[in-house]
Amino acid sequence: MSVNFEKLDNNMARLTIEVSLDKIEEAVNKVYQRQRNRISLPGFRKGKAPRKMIERMYGAAVFLEDAANDLLPKAYNDAVQEIGKALEIVSQPKVEVTQLEPGKPMVFTAEVAVKPEVTLGEYKGMEVPKQDTTVTDEEVDEAIKREQDKNGRTVEVEDRGAENGDTVVLDYAGFTGEEQFQGGTAQDQRLELGSGTFIPGFEEQLVGVKAGEHAEVKVTFPEEYHEKSLAGKEAVFQCEIKKVETKELPELNDEFAQDVSEFDTFEEYKNHVREDLEKTKADNARRAKESAAVEKAVANAQMDIPDLMVESRARQIVDDFAQRMQMQGLSMEQYFQFTGQTMDKMREDAKEEALRQIKNTLVMEKIAEVENIEVTDEDIDAELASQAQAYGLETDKIREMMGEDGLETMKNDLAAQKAVALVGDAAVETEE
Repeated sequence: MSVNFEKLDNNMARLTIEVSLDKIEEAVNKVYQRQRNRISLPGFRKGKAPRKMIERMYGAAVFLEDAANDLLPKAYNDAVQEIGKALEIVSQPKVEVTQLEPGKPMVFTAEVAVKPEVTLGEYKGMEVPKQDTTVTDEEVDEAIKREQDKNGRTVEVEDRGAENGDTVVLDYAGFTGEEQFQGGTAQDQRLELGSGTFIPGFEEQLVGVKAGEHAEVKVTFPEEYHEKSLAGKEAVFQCEIKKVETKELPELNDEFAQDVSEFDTFEEYKNHVREDLEKTKADNARRAKESAAVEKAVANAQMDIPDLMVESRARQIVDDFAQRMQMQGLSMEQYFQFTGQTMDKMREDAKEEALRQIKNTLVMEKIAEVENIEVTDEDIDAELASQAQAYGLETDKIREMMGEDGLETMKNDLAAQKAVALVGDAAVETEE
């Protein structure tokens, strides 16, 4: 295999890769072995026709395209390994086969984005808005109220109608005109009144209903409703109320404090809640300061980001989102059905965030380089231990799974994180 590359404008490069005839012949023979059982020729039992006879019947290139598809990924990866650090490739390749003929080597090109050079501007001592870290009495009371709600006891209501804040358990069926529409039925549906979970107007019409009653709820679907066939239409839901439940809240006293915390008195617990909120606000303020400082440092820097780099990062953002959806038991096909989105639209929408991430990373990496920021073995070990704990694996197993390339990426990420801290610490907070 031979590899040549040329640098193009806008931090792009083109690799020209030639795969030897021997490799092509080997790949073609593998395709023949894989496919011959599906090919019949007169005078031969199925799967027994010689390769030459098949090529004579169907053309000399009958197996060539599949062989090329088999060869391309490894040939590209081998080419990247061969050129080493001469090009720091930061995108997926855009491949074009320029020669694929029987009896000749295969030649293809791969256009790639290469890591842009960054020219730093000012990144120390920049002015950023001062964050308010004051914790109010109201915020403390709200945090305690949330804990009180979590520890509430659900009881059935039989002597009154449902009120906002109550949960009704109901069966319902939805109709547009005389027709019952798909997806408009449920059994034993739990609905907290006032939560805004259902279509506007639905929950309000259940206020006052009692267990065992029937309710007819009339609504109009929003014009922007995700199910286009229902958007803007009037509908009627026939509802059977099976239960009305309310939450009985515990009293805010020493006993409550002992149940939900390690403290003996409510006053001690309340002070602890305030301290936690103060710590959270301080952490959020630090992150906001760093974010504002990084944003200014990026704005002051100069770099030429190739489109292919942005496209690759946008694709990765969408792939990461798809993995999170899958972990929650939802496929992308289902997500698209619910939201009306498309894969192309998602990738297009992700480009702005992709560009922001790329610029932030490049600038922080450059600052780490200029400031001679070092990542120690202890830093690496601490990060590996953190990941091992998160995934429930041994540290050595995480290290093995990452390999040398993964550890190098981790090292760069940690250096960039230190650069973020440096830029944030050097920023000057000002009153807005």
